[in-house]
Amino acid sequence: MTSQLDFSALKIAILGGGPGGYEAAMVAASLGADVTIVENKGVGGSAVLTDVVPSKTLIATADTMVRVADAHTTGVKFRDNAEAAYADLAQVNERLLKLAAEQSEDISQGLVRAGVRILTGTGRLLDNHRIEATTAEGTETVEADAILIATGAHPRELPGAKPDGERIFNWTQIYNLTELPKALIVVGSGVTGAEFASAYNGLGSHVTLVSSRDQVLPGEDADAAEVLESAFQRRGMTVLSRTRAETVERTDDGVRVKLNDGRTIEGSHCLLAVGAIPNTADIGLEEAGVTLTESGHIKVDGVSRTTAPNVYAAGDCTGVFALASIAAMQGRIAMAHLLGDAVKPLKLKQVASNIFTAPEIASVGVTEEDISSGKYQGDIIKLPLRTNPRAKMMNVEDGFIKVFSRRGSGTVIGGVVVGPRASELIYPIALAVAQKLHVDDVANTVTVYPSLSGSIAEAARRLHVHSS
Repeated sequence: MTSQLDFSALKIAILGGGPGGYEAAMVAASLGADVTIVENKGVGGSAVLTDVVPSKTLIATADTMVRVADAHTTGVKFRDNAEAAYADLAQVNERLLKLAAEQSEDISQGLVRAGVRILTGTGRLLDNHRIEATTAEGTETVEADAILIATGAHPRELPGAKPDGERIFNWTQIYNLTELPKALIVVGSGVTGAEFASAYNGLGSHVTLVSSRDQVLPGEDADAAEVLESAFQRRGMTVLSRTRAETVERTDDGVRVKLNDGRTIEGSHCLLAVGAIPNTADIGLEEAGVTLTESGHIKVDGVSRTTAPNVYAAGDCTGVFALASIAAMQGRIAMAHLLGDAVKPLKLKQVASNIFTAPEIASVGVTEEDISSGKYQGDIIKLPLRTNPRAKMMNVEDGFIKVFSRRGSGTVIGGVVVGPRASELIYPIALAVAQKLHVDDVANTVTVYPSLSGSIAEAARRLHVHSS
């Protein structure tokens, strides 16, 4: 008979209520620990209130617009010469902000039901056992046996481009818009820039994407980036590659962006998506003995420990994959390690990620660059979705499924999916990677016909290792 450990005397303080913070709180509270969260913006943090939830809701609306725009190719017609669909951006943004607020409230109520204490305000570490919380009621010292830091990050700014929330935006401000931008200039072609460029292009704006690199989504699968950039250009987006924005300024009725090659471009609005800065300054990390990296991120190990005893960290402030899912996993791992539960260190090669553009781009495990550089010995199969029967029925032209297996053994080590709902389709490949499945395990699992996932099984069949 096993005995249930009693953690009721253990006090845990969490600075930051985003995915890393609230997931950690739920784990600790479920085991009986006394948990306090200090959060200044609202439970859920920027992921729920100004980033993931609102942006993906905006993208879902844009996807609907794209499907409507392409409906005529499938035989769908509008009656009575109805005009093409248009986006009521005021209503779109009202809805997404409402959803974000509701999600925050749902998480908050769940924490309260679990017995977590929530302090609304700012906090800083006094040492590795105390957080000073400043709320509307005053200042309070929260004593703790262990601390988790989950303070997230905020948008980076350019020296010559200051967001004003009216014509020049960062990604937290763009939901202030009540009318669709006629000509939106997006500076930055990483994940955030590409997603917003794709969304506003789908909603009907003319979008100019300023990219400092050779391709959009630098660092991602080259084939995937090529498909996305081709789709962007086919839908009327202007992509300026190998170009940097030096300054962004207001004009009488819009914005003017000066580029590093001397050119200027004008638009109605500008979105700056040039990276993020971790929220690690002036919160007492040095006093607590927490070491930062050169980029200002908190240095953590595979179980989310910092260099300070009893202090853990999770989420964007650590610089380990800026994904809400990773923040949540880091938080759960931290509490499992602290409380002596079974725990496995975070393995980044098993992490699936998705870029919510149109088409979506999802990936997991080893990359093709890893294989071509000789870092891994692998075989690659790439199948275009245009050959998939379900994709044909759905009128899908862009995308592919790519699976990587270890040369010789046939173990699945990675993959890329480009297409509709790639975020869902990547899961079986991620499962195969995490569980070290053989390509035959994937190939011999019956798929629905017709289905997009059928191409995953087909790719696995083509990677079959013949027995001698």
